Amino acid sequence: MNMTLNLSSGPHVRDRWTTRYIMHVVFLSLVPAAAVGVCVYGLKALWVILASVLTAVATEFVFDKLCHKPDTWKDGSALVTGLMLALTLSPDTPLYCPILGSVFAILVVKCAFGGLGKNFVNPALAARCFLLISFSGAMTRFTVDGVSAATPTAELLAGRAVNVTEMFLGTSNGIIGSSILALLIGGLFLWSMDIIHGQICFSVLIAFTLIMGIFGGQGFDPAFLAAHLCGGGVVLGAFFMATDYVTSPVSRLGQTVYGVLIGVLGALFRIYGSSADSFSYSIIIANLFVPLIDTYIISKPYAFRRSALAKLSGEPAKPFLQRIPKPVVALTLIALIAGVALSGVFSMTKDTIDEQKEKAAWAAYQEVVPGAVTFEAVPEAQEIKGQIYGNDFGRVTINEVVRGLDDSGNTAGYAIAVTSAEGYDGNIGLSVGLTSDGTINSISFTELHETPGKGSLAAEPLFKDQFNGRSAAFLKLLKDGGSSKDNEIDGISGATISSKAIVNAVNAALDFFHSMIKGA
Repeated sequence: MNMTLNLSSGPHVRDRWTTRYIMHVVFLSLVPAAAVGVCVYGLKALWVILASVLTAVATEFVFDKLCHKPDTWKDGSALVTGLMLALTLSPDTPLYCPILGSVFAILVVKCAFGGLGKNFVNPALAARCFLLISFSGAMTRFTVDGVSAATPTAELLAGRAVNVTEMFLGTSNGIIGSSILALLIGGLFLWSMDIIHGQICFSVLIAFTLIMGIFGGQGFDPAFLAAHLCGGGVVLGAFFMATDYVTSPVSRLGQTVYGVLIGVLGALFRIYGSSADSFSYSIIIANLFVPLIDTYIISKPYAFRRSALAKLSGEPAKPFLQRIPKPVVALTLIALIAGVALSGVFSMTKDTIDEQKEKAAWAAYQEVVPGAVTFEAVPEAQEIKGQIYGNDFGRVTINEVVRGLDDSGNTAGYAIAVTSAEGYDGNIGLSVGLTSDGTINSISFTELHETPGKGSLAAEPLFKDQFNGRSAAFLKLLKDGGSSKDNEIDGISGATISSKAIVNAVNAALDFFHSMIKGA
């Protein structure tokens, strides 16, 4: 009889599914989405994918060699991280973004914390958030036939209609991994093999849908909900990002709570946030709550809870505060201190900031109504101040309307401060100066953060001075140039979104003047 004993550390329950096997299956499940992205966007999408995947694998290989670690790059986790990151990027993203993102994901988020199984957030998502913060202009670059265009999700938030069929198939403007059909094929395949947990992915989708239906403004309209589910990386996040073993809870109830948290945060960010594609942040935030969820939501081991075992052993129960993990306490204290410090700085500088803003606004009024020496508020504008103006100008708000008076107290013109929330890189604020008959004196920008070399050209005379002397009640943007009529404005080449936002803002000011001031 063979009396040899095999001794090893836990876990003692073994399975044929190794880390390498699971990672390769996950990688293959992402291939359909990657293939659709390459077919739709061409070679530029392929270069982004290759740059991301190869950099991720190479970074872990170099780290293993320099630190004399086992060859962990062979387990396929870096391969999956690189491909996931690439699928969250636009095909027009410069190649330095996937390269830097992959280095950050592997080196900082994964290896610096001890390697696979030790990272506290999803590496691919952390890298995407890092790129969004560091290179916001490059990361939000989307073009159709060489012309800047918004993603379908951004169009939805602007109140415009989108083609849900194109979003589902992945043929609309968006990230490389935008094909919902391909993602569902891969995701449902993983679920059927029990590689990912249905408690997470389905609770994410259900919670997201419920919150969008309740607070989205259009109720449970199927077309509205389907469009939001198909956009903004919801399906990609639910099936492939949120279900990461390392950064998701262990118990089934904990996984459900975790999925609901992601869905609720994702929907609230979508409705009330300033970024159309902010689902990544909801998963990252939920990742940080996983240790807390695993601490207080645990499966019963052989019908005993921790409290029951403590009673059987005679150990006194610890006070509640002592049972809270120290990292949670530390992070809470840091957040409180930072919040108090920031609020204090804001309180001390608020008056100065408001004063500077008021001076900048009055300087802009003086520029666009040069004959005025004083300004007085126009009462007609008070009722709509800060509200979206009309349905034909996008997300444009009229902030203030003033009448400029000359030395004799006569009307020298009007200045209308407007803001468009549909700029390429955020809000575009400007003042529109008008004569008493509605002719545009000039425009002056008070807020402009558009991409350098493209949208920033709006402040240059070549574009800005086109508005001077226009007497039309409505202006039309020409994307290809060649304006010849009084109501035509030549757009900035390669910055159609910025040009359109500015023309819409000016048109809103003109509409208000002709309907509320001149017609009064």
